[in-house]
Amino acid sequence: MSIKRDIVLRVRIAFILTFLVAGAVVFRIAKIQFIEGEEWRSLGETLGMQVMNVKATRGNIYADDGSLLATSLPFYRLAIDPYLPTNGLYKNNIDSLCYLLSRYYGDLTPTQYKRKIDRARKDGRRYLTLNRQEIGYQDKKHMENWPLFREGRLKGGVLFEKVEKRFLPFSHLGIRTIGSVNANDRGTVGLEYSFNKQLAGVNGKGLYQKMAGGGWKPIYDGTEKRPVDGYDIQTTINVDLQDVTESALLDELQKHNADYGVAIVMEVKTGEIKAISNLSRNTDGDYYERYNYAVGNQGSREPGSTFKLASMIALLEEVDIKLTDTINTGDGSLEFFDKTMRDHKPGGFGTLTVQEVFEKSSNIGVAKLISQHFGNEPEKFINYLKRMNLHQPLDFQMVGEGKPYIKDPSDSTWSGVSLPWMSHGYELKMTPLQMLTLYNAVANNGKMVKPMIVKGVMKADRMVEEFETEVINDRIASKETLRKVKMMMEGVVERGTAQNINHSHYKIAGKTGTAKKVKNGRYVREYYTSFAGYFPAEAPRYSCIVVIDNPKGYQIYGSDVSAPVFKEIADKIYSLELDMHEVGTQERTYVTGVFPHIKAGKRDELTMICNELGISNHAKTEAEWVKTDVINDAVYWKGNTVKYEVIPDVRGMTLRDAIYVLENLGLKVKVNGRGRVATQSLAPGGRIAKGSTIKLQMS
Repeated sequence: MSIKRDIVLRVRIAFILTFLVAGAVVFRIAKIQFIEGEEWRSLGETLGMQVMNVKATRGNIYADDGSLLATSLPFYRLAIDPYLPTNGLYKNNIDSLCYLLSRYYGDLTPTQYKRKIDRARKDGRRYLTLNRQEIGYQDKKHMENWPLFREGRLKGGVLFEKVEKRFLPFSHLGIRTIGSVNANDRGTVGLEYSFNKQLAGVNGKGLYQKMAGGGWKPIYDGTEKRPVDGYDIQTTINVDLQDVTESALLDELQKHNADYGVAIVMEVKTGEIKAISNLSRNTDGDYYERYNYAVGNQGSREPGSTFKLASMIALLEEVDIKLTDTINTGDGSLEFFDKTMRDHKPGGFGTLTVQEVFEKSSNIGVAKLISQHFGNEPEKFINYLKRMNLHQPLDFQMVGEGKPYIKDPSDSTWSGVSLPWMSHGYELKMTPLQMLTLYNAVANNGKMVKPMIVKGVMKADRMVEEFETEVINDRIASKETLRKVKMMMEGVVERGTAQNINHSHYKIAGKTGTAKKVKNGRYVREYYTSFAGYFPAEAPRYSCIVVIDNPKGYQIYGSDVSAPVFKEIADKIYSLELDMHEVGTQERTYVTGVFPHIKAGKRDELTMICNELGISNHAKTEAEWVKTDVINDAVYWKGNTVKYEVIPDVRGMTLRDAIYVLENLGLKVKVNGRGRVATQSLAPGGRIAKGSTIKLQMS
């Protein structure tokens, strides 16, 4: 019996102890919750706070006319402090707010949104993400007028968390040149990288509190440091010319299934780069901008025959030689020590003048001339190249410029064949931009200017730093030498290797280039093709270089592959810039006071007018549409053929005749001014694109 009582006593004692412990726990929980709650919550909030960076807004990148090339667009994530609004404000607005949230996002019903916010408010939560979808600035402005939100951050508790994203208004146009940024908003390539310091700005500092779910809520306690937004940069890129350049290059790359291509358009006087395109093929066969071959080390290659311009300048500076002097190039092959040099024409060119050596791009002719006059002192030839600044980088504004390689006799690789091979573009390396700078200098009457792609750094409309045209070399050669090489470059297009791009409306001057590529230390039958030059040759405005690497098929020369791209770019620029046409319109001379103002029109009507006025007129053609020549005291009619799908030359026509011809070919016509057609926006001879509009300037 005593044992039983002992057991019951022990159980009762254990029960009492358990009850007391449980009561103590309950009491402690109640004390923490209701008596010490604010103190503990305050401590918890303090421990969950952290000073964090507030990102500065990255600066914009502009084209030459102020068009946006890259900008940072603000996007926002919507959150709320559900505990902040007063009870009356909350009850009066929550239903309407949840209805609008449901209608905008479409992910939850109004009831589900209300339940979500009510629960957070009841739990005393100070931060609730309403939806992770990012909204644009216009939607943010609209939401700021919604119920509860219209009370603002301090009363309504609304939080718009700003997230900035880089946006390119012209999509992939010039994307490698413009560049990109990483997740930390730092530039990785292109202008974004080269001018990251100016564009990035300075981040600010702010106090943030960590909330349930891992989010961070900003605490506006007055200690925050505002960020300093980045500067803008204005480039020299022209959007229209960039589009023209990329399209022309892409078409030819696809046609020849080439590995990559480069095209640069530069303004002659200023050195401003108006377009720069680098397209390479990916594994799927599509072309995109992956690497800046125009500027970087990977684009530094043996240029081939475009380098003959430098060789000819050195020759003409050193020797009193006439362009009509001759040299025998033989049967197309010539031994230099243990190597054989060949010309591209089977059987060779035989005897050529100095001018023909350049125009027909005879490797043997150039090599013999250079060897004959510099063979005993090759240092002299190298010194002329250095006087043209071909041995130094351009100190271009973009990071990563390739360094040119011009060897000299002190180089360990120098041999007896170095001089003749260098004379036509081998055993040396240059980037396309460095080669273009030489051609631009010739177009600029010998003044070599530094290529420029950024005009200035701006803050709003205020220029903070402006970049002026820099002169690298006041004169790379004498006036006489420049006159001669200009003649030869025009001859390349008129009679030489680039006859296929000869144009009747304006002159092109330039040089073709085709170089074999090196693989595993040996030259292989893969080619690096190029064409460099300027236009219009009569009054050069733009210089341009086109490089196409490893074209496939039977067309492998610079004249077949790169020169047509140059011509297409030049034609389109010529059609866009009407004031360039003035050179062409001044070529025809009309005698006022003797003949009426007759330039072009329908032959039978013009003949009738001349006959009525007693003016002698003669036909050289039976064409329906004609132009005029004045010879002695008579008018002669020349054919002005109108072909289907080909843009006609309507300059000199009356407005009535011009509209008749153009609209019958399916073109839309816009007219400015009065009188006869002075200029037309689409170059004659080009193909008519469906729905095209042609602008006529009358005078």
